Amino acid sequence: MQRILRHAPARAGREERGLNAELLRLILDRYRLDLHGIHGIAHWARVLENGRRLAAVTGADGAVIEFFALFHDSCRNGDGQDPGHGPRAAELVESLRGRIGLDDARLSHLVEACRCHTFGAAGSAHITVLTCLDSDRLDIPRVGIQIKPWLLSTEAARAPDIIAWATERAERRAFPALLAEEWGWKG
Repeated sequence: MQRILRHAPARAGREERGLNAELLRLILDRYRLDLHGIHGIAHWARVLENGRRLAAVTGADGAVIEFFALFHDSCRNGDGQDPGHGPRAAELVESLRGRIGLDDARLSHLVEACRCHTFGAAGSAHITVLTCLDSDRLDIPRVGIQIKPWLLSTEAARAPDIIAWATERAERRAFPALLAEEWGWKG
């Protein structure tokens, strides 16, 4: 397994201390499972692509979605039932507060999304949190489970074209181009 990381290309709105090779390497180095497994890096990238597509409709914060994609499953102890992995990811985010380029309000959304992604959020949660959760739920067909629209929190995620697009990618376990293009992943 080869890991070659470089700084992601600058994008409009990217914060100075946002996602960078050092932070990505830290997450990857502490990840306990197979990076090519069902909760690994290709899943994280599909979650990010799902989130970006949803955010274009919901208005969710793209930077929070990017960090959520990386952190949400980063503290799993196994691929099976692991109800503590979301809260552990939230704790990791909080421990890296000074290295993540988000202000307190945005960091709070990231922590909440990580913490509640294993159990769901209250319907009154911020749209960015709900979009994060839906971006993960849209990748569930990768493990043979059909997307249940009534479990999705946003209208954007319940759109039939979004569900069809996400299902096709998840079922074939697509390896998104952003892994190499933005995250510098060669693996």
